[in-house]
This record gives sequence, structure tokens and C-alpha cells, in this order.
Amino acid sequence: MKRRDPASQTLDPAQEALIQAFLSLRSPGEVRAFLEDLCTPSELEAMADRWRVVPLLTADVPYREIHDRTGVSVTTIGRVARCLDLGSGGYRIAIDRLGPPANDASH
Repeated sequence: MKRRDPASQTLDPAQEALIQAFLSLRSPGEVRAFLEDLCTPSELEAMADRWRVVPLLTADVPYREIHDRTGVSVTTIGRVARCLDLGSGGYRIAIDRLGPPANDASH
């Protein structure tokens, strides 16, 4: 996976419309409501799991220990690690702006 510049990517109109919908939301409650309408509970859980492992990966915690602490699969942990290293930079942008997510070891 090669690092991509998120600003240079062309999106199809549906993806652009989805991005604009996110940008229109003004509060955490609005984002939560939108995500609950947009995603299945499993999809939301999968996204939360990915975000949950980010601080552990950035702290160089081994994959197996991350799995033991969070219950997130090693495959998912590896996918997040690849995105941190070679992805579009979205995780890094969020971490830089918000700080790492709370290190929640529960699942």
C-alpha cells in the first residue's frame, strides 16, 4: 500500500456527497445520530475497534498484546498499522488534531 495524498484523490459524486454530509454536522450528537442512521451496529463497532487500537500501535505495543487488551483481531490490528504507515494519513491527521483516542482496553 502506497501512501496517498488525501487532497489529491478524486472522489465519485456519492463519496463527495457523504463527505459534505459529515462536514455539515455541528455537534457530537449530530455526528452520532448520523452514524447510527448510516451504519449498522457491527459497522460502528468495527470503526470504533480500529480507532481503539491506534494509540496502542503508536505506542509500539505488540499486536498480540493489543489483541489481548482489546479483543480486536490481529488482522484488524495489522490493517490499522498498515494505514498508519502507508495509508492516506487520516489517522495521523485526527491524532494530531485531537490527540490519541483514550486508551480503552475494554471490548
